[in-house]
Amino acid sequence: MTATSIPAADAAAARARLLELIKELAVVRGKVILSSGAEADYYIDLRRITLHHEASKLVGQVMLALMDDAGIGFECAGGLTMGADPVGTAVMHAAVDAGRPVDAFVVRKAQKSYGMGRQVEGPSVEGRNVLVLEDTSTTGGSALAAVEGVRKAGGNVVAVAVIVDRATGAKEKIEAEAGVPYLFAFGRDELGLG
Repeated sequence: MTATSIPAADAAAARARLLELIKELAVVRGKVILSSGAEADYYIDLRRITLHHEASKLVGQVMLALMDDAGIGFECAGGLTMGADPVGTAVMHAAVDAGRPVDAFVVRKAQKSYGMGRQVEGPSVEGRNVLVLEDTSTTGGSALAAVEGVRKAGGNVVAVAVIVDRATGAKEKIEAEAGVPYLFAFGRDELGLG
């Protein structure tokens, strides 16, 4: 099997359809309290996307194309459980479909005190280039926790990527504190939330 990129036309079609699905299924309007404690006039429930039969495959294709377009190579993809779990799995499947060996992993919020005592579960990230994923980020806290866990496990974090950027400072915080690029597939303005 030869490693390939997703053809540009296919990537553009996947991106357009995923945007439609996010607008239709994931954007919920009304006052909500975010995990950061901040109040917002809308909520982007991306689990309605990452766990959806059609959208999940598109997530993998779009995120893989995003990394290819940025020239960022990686061998493992995942992040802090639970928001990142289906995103990492979707990227892994899209990469396999493109003939590329990418493993997924899960970062626990805390290292286990039993069993193998791991914080990063799945195939080892030690010595490998790692893409940290999240569905969306408000403060960057979950992604930064995942970066820390991966680095403690010996992984080389090459970037952080999210499906939707809320434009609330996560990009700036992650790039400053983690020292890696922060990429996103969609901005809130594309969702009509700008």
